Amino acid sequence: MAKPIRVAVNGYGVIGKRVADAVRTQKDMTLIGVADVATDWRIRVLQTKDVPLFAATPQALEALDAAGVPTAGQLDDLLGEVDVIVDCTPKRVAADNVPIYRQRALKFILQGGEKHAVTGHSFVAEANFETAVGRDATRVVSCNTTATVRTLGALKRAGLLRRARGTLLHRATDPWESHQGGIMNTLVPEPEIPSHQGPDAQTVDSDLDVVTMAVKVPETIAHLHYWSIQMTRPAHKEEVLDAFRSSSRILLMKDEHGLDALNAVKELMADQGRSRSDLYEVALWADMLKVQGDELFYAYMVDNQAIVVPETIDAIRALDGRETSGRRSIAATDLAMGIESHLFAHPRSRTP
Repeated sequence: MAKPIRVAVNGYGVIGKRVADAVRTQKDMTLIGVADVATDWRIRVLQTKDVPLFAATPQALEALDAAGVPTAGQLDDLLGEVDVIVDCTPKRVAADNVPIYRQRALKFILQGGEKHAVTGHSFVAEANFETAVGRDATRVVSCNTTATVRTLGALKRAGLLRRARGTLLHRATDPWESHQGGIMNTLVPEPEIPSHQGPDAQTVDSDLDVVTMAVKVPETIAHLHYWSIQMTRPAHKEEVLDAFRSSSRILLMKDEHGLDALNAVKELMADQGRSRSDLYEVALWADMLKVQGDELFYAYMVDNQAIVVPETIDAIRALDGRETSGRRSIAATDLAMGIESHLFAHPRSRTP
């Protein structure tokens, strides 16, 4: 049996801690350690998981020592022990780390806060896994872009997609830091049309004819997308739903499920035992979906803390190069993370 892929996570925040936990669920990966600069409660929780902590900077090493937090070394020590580094540090910090990874000829993954040009490749597993196989680096696109590519990609694979126009209701901030910022009693439109998500989706699939508009709203649970699609031809509603059913990472919800709001879906995830109540799928309201001739209208929910986590796991496999099939990688990731065992998962046939 091949040795597991040795993985490190740099940045143990909203995404980093989820990626670290997800790596530990995979049979073909091992988490070597985590690097960070913080000394707060997040790092204290990490200590209970028996995961080695490395100081991301010399200054962080001094701060961690002063706080009485044991470390296994510095970032440079960690990088010498791994095959792939997943950088989940804040926007622009990751770009500054790239020369360090390149100097070591180390494969690395960035998150959607960085620009496409930093890696020259942007990733969504169902759309372009194979183009990332064996690469030195890739960028897992943002939560909203991931959802956009997943859903439009499903329609494209079914031969139904001509053009897409979407309105994104963007939550104001992450729940854990909503006391520090966000907005109250107002809506804030993004100042440009298209908003950045549409062009970002085109870095994954340049054939997409997509325009997005976005507005920040005063809530922190999840994002909500509304889409108006012109299809290549008139189609029946069930044909469209079948296109979405082709993706294990799109959850179709019916009215009878009672999942009529974002908070209800998150509560379902908690009841299902999902780690941190995370929703990895795009949760799409099936009964709301409307087809009129060659026009299609639908809406769905995006959990921005979770949706990119399975994509990141697949990106690790792609860069490692031993797995060349996106279908097989997705199936392995889904199984390990419990995505296929969802109570309301739609029937599907998947061949690894």
